[in-house]
Amino acid sequence: MKGTRLSYISLILLHCLIALSVFIVPLLSKLYALLIPIVGFYIVYRTKNRNNEVILISAYLVGVEVFLRMTGGNLNNEYVKFNVIFFMLVGMIYSNFSINAFVYWFFMILLVPGIIITSTQIDFDVDIKKALVFNLSGPVCLGICSIYMFKRKILFSQLQNIVVAIGLPIITTASYLFFYNPSVKDVVTGTQSNFETSGGFGPNQVSTILGLGIFVFFTQMILFSKSKKAMIINGVLLLFVSYRAVVTFSRGGVITGVVMISCLLLLLYAFSSAKVKGKFVVVFVLTALMGIGIWTYSSIQTSGLIEKRYANEDGKGRAKKDRLGGREQIIDSEIKLFFENPITGVGAGMGKEYRRESFGLEVASHNEITRMLAEHGFFGILGLLLLFITPFILYINNRQHLYFLSFFMFWLLTINHAAMRTAAPAFVYALTLLSVHIKIPQKAENSVD
Repeated sequence: MKGTRLSYISLILLHCLIALSVFIVPLLSKLYALLIPIVGFYIVYRTKNRNNEVILISAYLVGVEVFLRMTGGNLNNEYVKFNVIFFMLVGMIYSNFSINAFVYWFFMILLVPGIIITSTQIDFDVDIKKALVFNLSGPVCLGICSIYMFKRKILFSQLQNIVVAIGLPIITTASYLFFYNPSVKDVVTGTQSNFETSGGFGPNQVSTILGLGIFVFFTQMILFSKSKKAMIINGVLLLFVSYRAVVTFSRGGVITGVVMISCLLLLLYAFSSAKVKGKFVVVFVLTALMGIGIWTYSSIQTSGLIEKRYANEDGKGRAKKDRLGGREQIIDSEIKLFFENPITGVGAGMGKEYRRESFGLEVASHNEITRMLAEHGFFGILGLLLLFITPFILYINNRQHLYFLSFFMFWLLTINHAAMRTAAPAFVYALTLLSVHIKIPQKAENSVD
């Protein structure tokens, strides 16, 4: 079996080739989208999920979601979320789940009042099924993933394999962006989010997944590069993905990636011996130099417009009135809805309809926190408290989970600027709940407490 495994370099080249193939023949994207769950289910069925293969398959699906969306491969907007939920349920059948995960069953029960409120709406001309699926697929995906991963024992090296499984299709995404738009300088004319440099797709979602890719290849470079060749390869991937993230002109994903790296370095430094701490100077310097290099090159390619974007200025250097791209108005409306309906909220998915009726502004929420408040009221507050507190309670006895804080911050920052449009924040949040061990656990790796 080992002899049939592809090397890391081969996997990188394969995913670059996938990007090129889809760019030349777009129809292949749908075939790719269909093959992933089929092959994934075959792998899980064959192995009986002995080594948590469902997490690896789901991680790959999370990494490939934006690529499938931008190339028309998704059968529907919730395709990847539904697949991730399916694989998590299959994993539960094969490997059971912790009885202590009831807290996440309770979280999903807290969503029910909002569903009932929406189901009884007669004042709005709204597709109730569509509204519920769009707004609840993310929270339900988070709940199911969390139930499966709750205190599940896993090696740190296996966790890194999961991280790499997310990262490989991100290479495909970044490569496709290069084929779609090889010359950034030719298409950047202002400081707004740029669809051309984002493959013709939403810059916010592209930036989000590329920001996660920044973290993936940074960890590969500093923790899992066993040779200079491997370090160079991962360093190049880090630079490439970072540059493509920056030039989307969508700040959320880039800032999130930087915060994730900062959290990792903080934990590594805090738990290192005095001797190892001395070596961190090299890591800090190398990281700073790469950051400066990426920023300088991006500034040159965008004629300095990227600097104005992060300074919240327009192309002429004038300060913009809003700092969140118009999201302040949506947030304000959701807070107002919460105070008007503090117990049950206005109903799952109904915030958009209230904005359309009241302000003529038909736009979905970008902030999952204020959406939960507006649409679920007091039940939304309870749900959010469970999501915030539970991972930290587990972390008290889970200090070997070096990525814990990075994963948690990815979820928190992402739901504040991109809601739960993709499966990434739900899945990455659940990764914080894994019981990570540097050494082999006494029980089988896929066991739960």
